[in-house]
Order: sequence, then structure tokens, then C-alpha cells
Amino acid sequence: MTKIANNKTIFDDDFLLQSQMAKSLYHNYSKHLPIIDYHNHLPPEAVANDHQFENCSQVWLSGDHYKWRAMRTLGIDENYITGNATDKEKFQKWGEAVPYTLRNPLYHWSHLELKRYYGIDELLTGENANAIYDETKRQLQQKSHSTRGLLEMQNVEVICTTEDPLDDLKHHKKLHNQDVSLRMSTAFRPDKAFAVEDTHAFLLYVEQLEQVSAVSISNFYDLLEALEKRVDYFHDNGCRLSDHGLELLPYFETGVFDIAKIFSKIKRNMALSQDEIDYFKCETLKYLCKEYHKRGWVQQFHLGALRSVNSRMLQLRGRDSGWDSIGDFPQSRSLGQFLNYLDRTNQLTKTILYNLNPADNELMATMIGNFNDGSIKGKIQFGSGWWFLDQKDGMEKQMNALSNMGLLSCFVGMLTDSRSFMSFPRHEYFRRVLCNLLGNDVMNGELPADEKWLGKIIQDISYYNAKEYFKI
Repeated sequence: MTKIANNKTIFDDDFLLQSQMAKSLYHNYSKHLPIIDYHNHLPPEAVANDHQFENCSQVWLSGDHYKWRAMRTLGIDENYITGNATDKEKFQKWGEAVPYTLRNPLYHWSHLELKRYYGIDELLTGENANAIYDETKRQLQQKSHSTRGLLEMQNVEVICTTEDPLDDLKHHKKLHNQDVSLRMSTAFRPDKAFAVEDTHAFLLYVEQLEQVSAVSISNFYDLLEALEKRVDYFHDNGCRLSDHGLELLPYFETGVFDIAKIFSKIKRNMALSQDEIDYFKCETLKYLCKEYHKRGWVQQFHLGALRSVNSRMLQLRGRDSGWDSIGDFPQSRSLGQFLNYLDRTNQLTKTILYNLNPADNELMATMIGNFNDGSIKGKIQFGSGWWFLDQKDGMEKQMNALSNMGLLSCFVGMLTDSRSFMSFPRHEYFRRVLCNLLGNDVMNGELPADEKWLGKIIQDISYYNAKEYFKI
């Protein structure tokens, strides 16, 4: 394409690679490996139908609360973020915002994404936003830039989306029946099935669950039966992962509360105490986790998000629109008790723990060692830097904690956890950070300059560990 502006970019081939060893590790061992993105929130319909976006605002800005938060911080009116401004006007405002995101990962991600998907090697500003909008819109009309085209550009081999138990998985089935190399699986996300803090919403959900499971749910055990049927349905359609988003993983010994009485209170739309809410979650998860183990699934727990903090804006804009933050919940004791409950009867399946509070990094890195029993390489994983931590500093801290208290060599690596089809250069970003981390150790005399051996470790973390762990 024609050069859009004359502003100098920093995103050359050796971006983030500070030593010759780091450069060799990335370019010779990691760069060209396929991507297994084992957790994201991409819309399966867009993948199955190979959707073509009209413009870059639709594929890049829509649904991206990372960008929304930055724009709000800069005082940009909501009309240009989630409001009724045109797509071009929204892109213009984002272009004006980007130079002021320096030192935020958005600055790096945005320019990598423009370069990798559109060949635009310029720094986005308010001055060139209009030209970049037009150029990206032109390219998005081409077949090469359909949803599957965007994934192919980044050498994506497997994606695993995230669906509620109510989902019929019709889009996954549709893609499976097409002659395409891309594989799309799903993760079973049953959060709404134990979200009894809002009894009215929970009862509405139970009605829907009754319909899709053909189980009349009049008590707690009916609920478990209905969920088990949905687990079977997901398994029959290729699902091998589950995922759960929780402030913390609660634990109670069974029988501390009367689950029948709790369910009866829910049916009468009565408020529950916090202990009753947590007990209900715990008992439901105990059952589900045993079902995952039976089927050889991987279970994932995303812990520590303080969600929907701003009630005024939540009411105006809804969930997942940028009003969440890191929480400081006590994680260790109940997490250990819950995992131990499953392990003592040998019903603890492969597990990935993600934490949002970096203060808990060492906690998670040591917790996984309690349950890595030698049966499977890296059976219990400390998941990659998540959400607010999936940036250079967060990635390095997570990998340093894992290195110091576990084994980095067994790590299953990066995922996008994204709703955007333009987010996959985050894998490149992670791989560069990883290669630089080990390259600096060599430069500092802390690791031998054995490029072949270090290259194998890099390749395992970038791709092969995940391929083996998820059996995909």
C-alpha cells in the first residue's frame, strides 16, 4: 500500500528483542509456529459464516473495553465509544487517542495489529486516522480479510470459544462440516447455573435450562442432572474444556448447609446469605468438576475479578463494557481445600488457574505444585497473565513466579481471551517477551548459550505443550 504518513515506527523485526540470543530464539524457533488459542470469546457465528466486516471500527473497536476505558480516561464522549457516532467518527477518535496510550499495552497491540493485518507500518494518529480507516476498509472487502482470512494470516490452527450450557453449538457444527483446516472447539462456561446471588435471574435461567435439557428442575439434584446432560451434549460435539469466572473458588464440607432448603429459598425468590450463595456454588462445582474428570476435560478457573463496580454506568452500558477491576479476594485456603477435595478421591482433572491480582502470583505458582502428582506433565497449570496482566510486565511477572516456584518449561503458554479477530498478534507479543526473557538470562550469564536446547523450550511453550495438554 502507499505510505500513509511519515511518522517513524518502532515495530521492526526485532521489536522487544534486546539480545542476539533473544532474536535467534524468536526468529528461528518461535515465530513461524502455529497458534493454538485455547480460550477466547470470539463469536462462533462469525467464524462459521466467514463473516466480512465492513470497516475497521467494526472488527477492531466494537466490544473492546480495553480501548473504551482508555478513550474515557482521555475525556472522549461516550457517543464516540459505544454511542451513535458513525464508525468513521469512532475510528477518528481512537486515532486521536492512540498517541496518548504510550506505555499502555494498547499502544503496542494497536500498531502490531495494523502492521500484521493490513501492512500499515505507521504510527496511528489523529492526522492519519482518516487515511488508515479508508485503507483498512478497502482491505476488509477482500476475501483475504474475512474472519477466517484474518485467523489464517496469523497462522491460527485451533480456536476454542466459550459458550453457556444453553448453547446449541450450531455454529461449531456448521464449521466442523465444512472443508476447512481451521478447527474450532468450545469451552463449557456454566457460571449462570450457580449465580444464585440474583435469585430472579437464576430462576429465569433454570427455565431455559429445563427446555434445552428436557429435565424438569424442581430441586438441586434435578439441576445437576440437567447440567450433566448439557455436559454430555457439549462432549458429543467436541468440547474438552470448561471454564469458570469467580471472585474466588469457595469451599465448604458437604452438609454444612441444607442444600434442599437453599434451593427452596431460591424457588421462592428469597435472598440468600453470602455463605448460602457460596455453598451453592461450591456444591455445584464439586459435581461438575467430577463430571469433567470422567470425560478427561481440562477445567479452567479465572479468579479475582471485581466486576461491574460502577453501578451507574453498568445500568447505562451493561456488563463487559469496561467497569471491572482487580479484586483482593482471599484465594489460598479455599482454593487449596477445593482442589484437595477432588484430589483425595483422584477426581482432579487437568486444571488451569488464572489470577487477576499480581499479588497472588506466587500463591498460584506454589498452589499448582501441591497437585502435580506425576501422572501428567504439567497437570495443574498457572495460567498466563490474564486481562489486566496480559501485557509485558504482567507476562514477565507471571513467568518469573512460575520459573522460581514451578517449571516454566511445562507452561502451556498464551491465549487471547478476546472478542476481537484482530487480537492474535498478542501471541506474537507473548513469544517476543518470552524469548527476550530467556535471552536476557543468557546475556547475564544465568543460562548457557545453548540455542538448540533453549529453542526447544521456546517451541514447547509457544505451541507443543498446549498441543499435547489439550490433545488437539
